[in-house]
Amino acid sequence: MAKAARRTKSTPARRSARPRARQSGAAPRHPKRPIKSNENITLPTWLGFLSHPLLKRLLRQFLIILVIIGFFAGLWAARWPQLLATKTGEYLGRQGFSVRHVEIVGLHHMDRQAIYDIASTQQNLAMPLVDLNSIRDRLLRFGWIEDARVSRRWPDTLVVDIVERNPAAVWQYHGHLKLVDNNGIIISDVDPHASPDLPLVIGAGANLHLEDLGHLIEAAPSLKPMIDAASWIGNRRWDLHFASGETLALPEGNEAEAALVRFSHVNHEHHLLERGYVKFDMRVPGAPITARISPDPVKKMTKPAKAAEPLISDRI
Repeated sequence: MAKAARRTKSTPARRSARPRARQSGAAPRHPKRPIKSNENITLPTWLGFLSHPLLKRLLRQFLIILVIIGFFAGLWAARWPQLLATKTGEYLGRQGFSVRHVEIVGLHHMDRQAIYDIASTQQNLAMPLVDLNSIRDRLLRFGWIEDARVSRRWPDTLVVDIVERNPAAVWQYHGHLKLVDNNGIIISDVDPHASPDLPLVIGAGANLHLEDLGHLIEAAPSLKPMIDAASWIGNRRWDLHFASGETLALPEGNEAEAALVRFSHVNHEHHLLERGYVKFDMRVPGAPITARISPDPVKKMTKPAKAAEPLISDRI
């Protein structure tokens, strides 16, 4: 008893310890619960919008469109559409749909054979394969042609509709004569021995001011039949040449019309033309008309009628 009491007194009582789990084959202390097949997987917050049904449907449609575009792009890269169109055109040509005739409409001045030479390059070609734009581009290289329309008339006719330019004047520059329209576009060369009955304009850039010249001459209709030519001087003003041999130097800009009207009135009253004068100078607006007398006049000059103001000053 005394030994037992001493043992009890010296040795503290142990708490009952939990049994240690076995190291191998022991189950985890907190086992993970397996995910059941009918449970949804939650996405992070910033990817939550991908689960929206509308967005999913749009993504599927977008992928389908990409696949279709890629398919047709592959066909185009392989030139399948062009090959199919060529084969179809050749087949129609063998069935009788080929170019047999060329009809030209609207041609008045230009050589008809030149049009045939261009259109005939498509002769016996299948109608669907005719390059209408190529024919039109080649026709527009002619100065006479302002516009051209080329069309098919099934089963075997090409129709070429021509719009020709209207000649407005003959332009003389550096000794060459060119036929031009009202916009100054060169139509063709002019034979000096067969010049058309059109106004003659002379000088650099004169062809680009035909519209202004037309308005100027219309301001003095009584002088229009007497004007034989016009020279564009210094890219700023006109000299008018009369059929009787005189030259009228006009001022620049808007003053030219007023000067020509004034000269028309003076000529009507005093008959300045065909009296041996060589040149009339009106370049200074408001100043008296200066006239230069020919040293060897074709006709004997007569004394000008009296005027209340010095309309003409005879100066060399």
